[in-house]
Amino acid sequence: MSTNITTAEKATGEVARAERTYQTTFVPRFDIYEGDEEMILYGDLPGVSPEDVDVRFENKELTIHGKVCPRYQGIDLLYGEYGIGDYHRSFTIGEAIDASRISAEMHNGVLTVHLPKSEDVKPRRIDVKAK
Repeated sequence: MSTNITTAEKATGEVARAERTYQTTFVPRFDIYEGDEEMILYGDLPGVSPEDVDVRFENKELTIHGKVCPRYQGIDLLYGEYGIGDYHRSFTIGEAIDASRISAEMHNGVLTVHLPKSEDVKPRRIDVKAK
């Protein structure tokens, strides 16, 4: 890794410190798939471990909150671009979802939320009888 040192830094012998990264809230991006049986949400939450994700469904609203912990403890970085903060996203969900069967899993920084459809809204095949 090459570090560019300014003229002022050469004159004083001091190297610039990394900018402080302030706590912020990120809005994660999601892909949404709808099939006959369920809707599936795929969201990127890099840097979040499964135990730091909170998924809640209340009053027709699905809320996803993920906590990003600092990567390094007790280290003064020369330069830092990795943001520290939380992820937060909410979706309004209608009555078409069976809230008691919602599930979620996390794999390689991707959160997958399964929203099973209630029986009332699932497509069903109607048998046609001959007379």
